[in-house]
Amino acid sequence: MKPIDFSSSTPAYMQLYQSFRDDIISGIYPYGTKLPSKRMAAEQSGVSVITVEHAYGILCDEGYLQSRCRSGYFVVYRLQESFSVPLSQPVPFPTSPTVVSEDALSFSTLAKAYRRVLAEYGDRLLCRCPNTGCEELRRALSAYLARSRGIIVSPEQIVIGSGSEYLYGLVVQLLGRTRRYGVEHPSYEKILEVYRANGASCDRLTMGKDGILSSELSRTDASVLHITPFNSYPTGVTASASKRHEYIRWANSRDGIIVEDDFDSEFTMSSKAEETVFSLDPRRVIYMNTFSRTVAPSIRVGYMILPEQFVGLFGETLGKFSCTVPVFEQYLLAELIANGDFERHINRVRRKRRKQK
Repeated sequence: MKPIDFSSSTPAYMQLYQSFRDDIISGIYPYGTKLPSKRMAAEQSGVSVITVEHAYGILCDEGYLQSRCRSGYFVVYRLQESFSVPLSQPVPFPTSPTVVSEDALSFSTLAKAYRRVLAEYGDRLLCRCPNTGCEELRRALSAYLARSRGIIVSPEQIVIGSGSEYLYGLVVQLLGRTRRYGVEHPSYEKILEVYRANGASCDRLTMGKDGILSSELSRTDASVLHITPFNSYPTGVTASASKRHEYIRWANSRDGIIVEDDFDSEFTMSSKAEETVFSLDPRRVIYMNTFSRTVAPSIRVGYMILPEQFVGLFGETLGKFSCTVPVFEQYLLAELIANGDFERHINRVRRKRRKQK
């Protein structure tokens, strides 16, 4: 366990969480190991028991630890995951990805933002934006992802497009039709439909209780893996910490690429945003997300983050295409993110979900 730096801007509970997480991943605390009691960890690190409890709670939420009544906290992360057991039946999922949700941003908040954009952006609303999207939105997203998700990327790595389905098509055009694409089974059916419509060859990979079965990952000859690690539709499966690391090992073993479809992850009930696969290895993962769930279904805007080595390739192969999202909507989202309305909305929904749990 690393010592706590009390002069750091990073809260003590986050430093403790990161220290234990790194020790678990590196094997210092292997699978089945019992972690120090909350009181012992507090004494060793010089923090309160509540701070330790908060850090342990996040590790439990992310699948690194398991709390056992009257026994303590035990490591459930496996470096080499054994084959998962398939689900006996799909976990019911309350809505399809396009159904209007009560979690949408309030109309009054949107209306205020609309008026601010019209009043303040002026002639910029009439200008054509770069093919990757307006710089204001890409800068706002870069800052938001850094402070809320721990994703550190430059605005140049971000591509704006008219929803996830459009971005799926760009992925095939960027990576090529000669590759084979592995897709979760079952999954959101349009993922497979869009890939095939763009000429890609696909392989359905059966889901288990914590993600794609290890046997399926070994079997497939795919070099691109499309995953929805949080609340995968329609099974409701969230990939465990072990499985997320297994996906990265899979990509590294065959020089592959992972497409991380992070739909709905902001609304986790955890006290901390879900750990992304992109953050585990930014060289191997194309990350994508959408605002249709977090803002409103009518906002058909998505974005993807490219590994740095693909930025130049994107410009060469797809730079001739115009951005498919109206400039006004891009400035609207930039305004919502920059003034804090977007994050306040996310936090309200998460608090509400935790209360309802």
